[in-house]
Parts: sequence; structure tokens; C-alpha cells
Amino acid sequence: MQDNNKILFVLNKGAGKDGGTDWQEIIKEYFSTREVKIDFFELPDKPSVPDLKAYIEKLDPLKVVAVGGDGTVTLVAGIIGNSSRQLGILPAGSANGMAKEVGIPEDPEEACKVVAEGKIKCCDAILINEKDICIHISDLGLNAQLIKYFDEGKLRGKLGYMKVIIRTLWHRQKMKVIIQTKDVEVRRKAFMVLLANASMYGFGTVVNPNSQLDDGLFEVVVIRKLSLQALLKMMIKPGPFNPRQIEIFPSTAVQMQTMRPVHFQVDGEYKGKISGLKATVLKHYINIILPV
Repeated sequence: MQDNNKILFVLNKGAGKDGGTDWQEIIKEYFSTREVKIDFFELPDKPSVPDLKAYIEKLDPLKVVAVGGDGTVTLVAGIIGNSSRQLGILPAGSANGMAKEVGIPEDPEEACKVVAEGKIKCCDAILINEKDICIHISDLGLNAQLIKYFDEGKLRGKLGYMKVIIRTLWHRQKMKVIIQTKDVEVRRKAFMVLLANASMYGFGTVVNPNSQLDDGLFEVVVIRKLSLQALLKMMIKPGPFNPRQIEIFPSTAVQMQTMRPVHFQVDGEYKGKISGLKATVLKHYINIILPV
């Protein structure tokens, strides 16, 4: 029977921020004065979904908290989605895009307060190729290539990202892609194509300014040009974009085909190269704990 006073924290100690925050000790200290039972599950280097799922089912908590970056958040969401369980987020990753999206504070104690006292919002997700769950942003092309380089590098945090950004831009190539939604079919040459349930990447770059997490839609965002003007607009005063540079197609389902295999990532996790995908919206898929 589900225990409403029980919280499971899923820790990814490999998630990389600059510096060393001992999240487990912070969590223990914060909840020591509260009438709740807390437990921890530490993810191995290669997380096992069946092991974590079995542990959650055995413990049967109301709240399951992802302590890590976007990959950890999506891992937990994929297990507890379509249930009454609630997803908490403690931003312990390098970019923490979903945490920024929903306003989770970077301060560890303030983030713990959200887990303890926050409100619930039932948010959508995207199902990609019948297997991958995306609750934030997935993409083909340049950013996925950047994530591949980042994963291969030794430098973490913002400095690590800056290094791989330079390398990625140096090797950038456009891809030819056919995009088919229920409303349109377009053929484009683009640096990136995004499946966006959210509005911004982890460092605050807004790519989907009209996003809503619970509207039953996701957006296909086509980055056709990478001008300095467009990049500054994303960072400083987002939207509306010049359609010759960035196009946005709201959708409930999409099919895409590229002329050659291209890099692909889901919520910060590099998935390799693909030449096609199918995606559909999962309406009201996950209960997320947000700041009051």
C-alpha cells in the first residue's frame, strides 16, 4: 500500500556540477525535523531500469525524487509515469534544464523545501520510437553532437560545455530532413531539429518561447540558420523568431526522416545516430512537484 509519508531519493552521484555538494547529507539534515520517512537509491554507473523499478514498487513511496541532471529526471519519470506517484527534482546535474523550466531553486535547501511543500502539476511527455520518454527536449543534429563530445570529455560543468561548443561549431553540418505532422509536411536543410516539450535548454537558451508543459502538444523546432542575432535573441529576448532562421510546428505526433544518419539525444542522454523517428505526445503523463 502506497505510503504518502515516504520519499525515495534517486541519487546520480556521477551527475556533474563544479564543486562537490553532498546531496545525501543535505537531504538527511533537511528532513530530520519532518515527519516523513526517507530512503535512498544510488544509481550505478550504468543504471538498471528494472532494478530501480523493483525498488520503487517494493518501497511504494508517494514521492520519488531525482537527484541529478535531466537524464536522471527522465529515467525516474519513465518509471513512475502514468501513476499517482509524484516526481521531485533536486538539480545536481551540469545543466538541469527541466529544473530551470519549472523553477526549482539551485540552492539545495530551497530545492528540498519544494520537495516537501510544493504543489503538483500534471505534465505531458513525448514518446519517441515507442521506447524513449522525453519530458524536456530531444533533438537531432548539432546539440546532440555537442552532448556526445561532452560525454567523451573529462571536463564537467559550464567550462566543459564551453570547450565542446567550440569543437561542435567547428564541425557543424546541415542535415536534410523531411518532417511530417498531422497538419504539414516540410523538407528542410537544418542544423538542428528539436522535439520540445519545454521552452529552454539548461543554460537558459530559449528555443520554444510559447511552450506549455500541460497543453497536450509538443513543438517541432527547426533551426535553419545559426546567426549571432538569432542566438542572442534566444538568450536575451526570445520569440517570435524569424521563420527563415527558426520555425516552430506545434504537434501531437510527428515522423521525421533524414538523408543520412545524424546525432540524436533525449533529455541530455546521447542515443547515437539515427536516420528517422516517430514521436507522439503523452498527455498528462507525470505529476511533477513545483514551487508554490
